[in-house]
Amino acid sequence: MTHSRFIPCMLIRGGTSKGAYFLASDLPQSPEERDQLLIQIMGSGDAQQINGIGGGTTLTSKVGIISLSQSPEAELDYFFVQVGVEEKIVDTKPSCGNILSGVIAFAAEKGLIELTEGSTTVRVRNVNTNTIIEVTAETPDKALKFDGDTSIDGVPGSGSPVLLNFLNVGGAKTGKLFPTGSTREMIHGIEISCVDAAVPMVHIPAQALGLVGNESKAAIDSNPDLLSQIESIRLVAGERMGLGDVRGSVIPKVAIVSPPHAGGTITSRYLVPHNCHASHAVTGAICVGAASLIEGTVTHQQAQISSELVSIEHPSGKIDVKLTLLEGESEPVIAQAALVRTARPLFKGEVYIA
Repeated sequence: MTHSRFIPCMLIRGGTSKGAYFLASDLPQSPEERDQLLIQIMGSGDAQQINGIGGGTTLTSKVGIISLSQSPEAELDYFFVQVGVEEKIVDTKPSCGNILSGVIAFAAEKGLIELTEGSTTVRVRNVNTNTIIEVTAETPDKALKFDGDTSIDGVPGSGSPVLLNFLNVGGAKTGKLFPTGSTREMIHGIEISCVDAAVPMVHIPAQALGLVGNESKAAIDSNPDLLSQIESIRLVAGERMGLGDVRGSVIPKVAIVSPPHAGGTITSRYLVPHNCHASHAVTGAICVGAASLIEGTVTHQQAQISSELVSIEHPSGKIDVKLTLLEGESEPVIAQAALVRTARPLFKGEVYIA
């Protein structure tokens, strides 16, 4: 890294999130130095992140770090960083499919990839989870297209579709789709499921928490007793899943699951993990969708399944994920999980770091 008071940066809205994107070569190679720099850039340690470029929410305090891939199976490496808002912390254990949807726009701008006529597909290695995702964007005349008719709940207006095809995401973090060895178990008298598909998660039936399941984000966030109860379950689940003491980590995430209320397959309130997501994370949708299809989980018990396309109801609408599950020796194999997102670059320039 050159000694400069500025670092090249792009701000991109990817799916229902917004993040700062950097070339890996423009950031310190030391993880400790890199993390401290990102905390400074985002303005963490303040609820409004007023002294940085973060947006004051977990959905807008995200970073994507991009480079040419070190893997022969992929063209690009994508490393995701969740930067704290009120706390000066970073977490690189999870991933983010929404921020992933902005990777082609960033990589094309930086000359890392060549766009092809009609559409461009890039194989991306998620460094956080060591999984491969095929990302496809519309590129008429070998140029990126951001306007279009595709709309996603949680984002105003419409845009050009970005297709995300996640490959073999079971056990992405822990090595097992069901890291505790069971599809369901009891924690503090509540039956839950611990599932690792794209992201480690704890699925809790809404009824067991005294909820209907379609509560608003505000209703969940303003209920400290509920959040405390969920956190106590999450801490035990984290230990059982082999993740250790997760008090300082955003994984495992949590889904409060219930039957569909608006014609979908299942209802989910996705916690990140100490407040409710305004819509739903992509990786969380894959996990909830996969569990909906697998008998024995509390999620399957809540779902109304009609096909491999799972429509998940969330506070801002729905997110659809199409899954391909195969029989495995000891547990099901999630061969593919496909979703549609949109992305829009917001600015490119340099971020001041002095």
